[in-house]
Amino acid sequence: MPATKKPITAVKKKVVKKAEKPEITVGLKLRIKLKAYDHKIIDNSARQIIDIANRFGAEVLGPVPLPTEILKYTVNRSSFVHKNAREQFEMRVHKRIIDILNPNQEIIESLRDLNLPSGVDITIKI
Repeated sequence: MPATKKPITAVKKKVVKKAEKPEITVGLKLRIKLKAYDHKIIDNSARQIIDIANRFGAEVLGPVPLPTEILKYTVNRSSFVHKNAREQFEMRVHKRIIDILNPNQEIIESLRDLNLPSGVDITIKI
């Protein structure tokens, strides 16, 4: 018995092009690094910096949260008799990075005059 042949149907494959990202030309870039022990304070400070940059029309990338640095300390409770009794303490250092693309002189001056809370350490690199 001969096998019956089924007709071959042509299947069209759809070619999907990847969306091209617009190229960002960066002439000058400010990189702002924030460090603090309290995450609420560092988030508020980052929001203030972004508001200043948006007010003057600059493009902002961030805030990008970096890994939290955990510093652990182990201390003896007693100096002599109870040698095995220990206490552990830890400090968490939260970090954020903000990039401001093509900043103008007004942005730099307003960031210089910015009052941040006492627990926030800020470094600005051009």
